[in-house]
Amino acid sequence: MNDIPRRSLLAGIAALGVGACAKINDSETTKALVDAAEGWHRAAHRTLAGRQGLAPEYAPEDRSPSFKGNGSLTVDTPEYRDQLARGFPDWVLRVGGLVERPLAFTLADLRALPQRSQITRHDCVEGWSAIGEWTGPQLSGLLDAAKVRETANFIVFRCADRLYGRDYYESIDMVEAFHPQTIIAHALNGEPIPEKNGAPLRMRIERQLGYKHAKYLTAIEAVASLDDIGSGKGGFWEDLAGYQWYAGI
Repeated sequence: MNDIPRRSLLAGIAALGVGACAKINDSETTKALVDAAEGWHRAAHRTLAGRQGLAPEYAPEDRSPSFKGNGSLTVDTPEYRDQLARGFPDWVLRVGGLVERPLAFTLADLRALPQRSQITRHDCVEGWSAIGEWTGPQLSGLLDAAKVRETANFIVFRCADRLYGRDYYESIDMVEAFHPQTIIAHALNGEPIPEKNGAPLRMRIERQLGYKHAKYLTAIEAVASLDDIGSGKGGFWEDLAGYQWYAGI
């Protein structure tokens, strides 16, 4: 199947799933139906795309003239304002949880690692999209360096921003974590990521909808289960509004 029609089909499936989740009640029957639909969606996506299939990449001239900010547009703390004003010299990304070697990286450390640049399309569940060039190290490299334990099933992303009184977080499974296009981005279109887009670090998980791409990243945690994190559904919008945990497109 051609990449663009396939991506459009899967984006439509994902959006329908999110819409359904937002409208149904919390009965055990409807929860079981939604869980089954999400499992089918994940299986269909990986059958069509392949476990290592790549999201479409574009030419430099295809980049959007501007890249919209969405969700949190800043982190409203004095510490963040100070870091932003000084170019984030003391920002630290920690890698921990079920790992043999907990690690900590400054922004300079991350920029010194092997880099991947990819020009991809960001698809928001609200219906808009934008194409941008993202640069940063692959998540798989950090996880390999930290030596993730075999008991880890998920990777959780902790963030500095808060919405509606809740800390933002997201999570993915190990297939997406080790996908070559899953990167920790520090640059957009060759420049440091703007504040509204998640400075100084955000995830790029190119085969999933935009709400999975956690911004203002502070920590990466390998875990066995998502049950005791947030409300147990695997992410901020999943907990708050019933969005699908697997948002593959």
